[in-house]
Amino acid sequence: MDSNNLLAAWPVLGPGVAGAVFGAGWWFWVDAVVCSAAAVPFLHYLPGFFASFAALMFNCVNREDIGDGYYSPYDDSEWRVKLWLFISYVVSFVSLAGAVGFLVQDALTDTGPSAWTGSAGILQCVFVLVSGLIYWTCHSED
Repeated sequence: MDSNNLLAAWPVLGPGVAGAVFGAGWWFWVDAVVCSAAAVPFLHYLPGFFASFAALMFNCVNREDIGDGYYSPYDDSEWRVKLWLFISYVVSFVSLAGAVGFLVQDALTDTGPSAWTGSAGILQCVFVLVSGLIYWTCHSED
């Protein structure tokens, strides 16, 4: 399969790939929570929720809206789009940092969830954010 065929098939196959990666990320988290010997506090769930919210945030922006040739009848709307993307990426990296913090906390204490729960939180955030980027590259308003 040459690159032209792959580029033509990407808008068709991309959402399915993004959904599979998103599902795999949440599957890691659900597996860790179900198999955990200790109760997992609600705070450990928040990085995954915020990663999902960040993926939704940056998928609200069209790729065509951030280019140099973008025109809007409203004067300064391009900076708003870029600010929205910046905020969504900040939320995504904060969720990833929170997952890393919970991994460190779980690895250093014996009373809470196991280190697998923290590792699954990181995998969940990474997979959810990658799935959001995959979907962002393959969808368009056409």
